[in-house]
Amino acid sequence: MIELKGISKVYRTGDVSIHALHPLDLEIKAGEYVAIIGPSGSGKSTLMNIVGCLDVPTSGRYRLDGRVISTLSDSALARVRNRRIGFVFQSFNLLPRLTALEQVEVPLIYRGARNRKKLARQALADVGLQNRIHHRPTQLSGGEQQRVAIARAIVGRPSLILADEPTGALDTATSGEILSIFEALNRDLGITVVFVTHDMDIAHHTRRIVKLRDGRVVGDDANVPRIPVPDAPAMPAASTGPPP
Repeated sequence: MIELKGISKVYRTGDVSIHALHPLDLEIKAGEYVAIIGPSGSGKSTLMNIVGCLDVPTSGRYRLDGRVISTLSDSALARVRNRRIGFVFQSFNLLPRLTALEQVEVPLIYRGARNRKKLARQALADVGLQNRIHHRPTQLSGGEQQRVAIARAIVGRPSLILADEPTGALDTATSGEILSIFEALNRDLGITVVFVTHDMDIAHHTRRIVKLRDGRVVGDDANVPRIPVPDAPAMPAASTGPPP
């Protein structure tokens, strides 16, 4: 699904060049549940931005589902982000004046989708927030805000979710609940889930751990999840087509 070949990223400021990523290769198959882990400055956020079509590499080739991404225009990258990728961030990135339902509708508005409220209600129900749809962020707990963010990420039925430190602002019990949702999305809907984290405890929930250091892949190992999380309800079967 994700194929990176010789991907590098160099930032230049005047005569100074900063190598955020040295040429690296990485493949992630459809349906995998992967953690990309490394300390601050290891290049993991840069790598996520490239995989998420938020940035382009300095060199190398990126294919997503067989399509060459690394040479697309900004507008084409925006379409890929909107239709193929769901993002979840540590800070939730919710709009303060919108209700949970309106937050989840936003990506559907950009797609021009019909039945936006119906789709948004279903996505919120999938994460257990069917009774909180008219609440604004200040009326929701941190865990509930992250559930809204996850609902927003999945409402467009993406094939890939990128989660950047998704439990970093949450307590241990709430983190477990959020991780159980990601597990269900991967298990029941077959969505490829990639965590970007510095926390090995979080990484051990996944089934593969890719380690970065100084912009290079220094480890890539299969993992047997050893930290139990609360059971999540089974997700409804995935649709075979895009939202109407």
